[in-house]
Amino acid sequence: MPHVVVKLWPGRSEQQKADLARDIVAALQKNCGSSDASISVAIEEVASEAWMQQVYEPDIAPAMERLYKMPGYGPS
Repeated sequence: MPHVVVKLWPGRSEQQKADLARDIVAALQKNCGSSDASISVAIEEVASEAWMQQVYEPDIAPAMERLYKMPGYGPS
């Protein structure tokens, strides 16, 4: 039952977000054997000025040992 939450800056069109969700679903089906019915994908837009407080500090910094792709930025 994969549930994926993608947090990104605003600015993508609804079509771009739908395409991204479709590609994530395809990757989960291919790499994890998940069925379409078991997958959900959410997209949350976070303003750039709120990114560090709303995403980096609560989601990224405390979970570095679980990240499979590290960000190329950090706190200033």
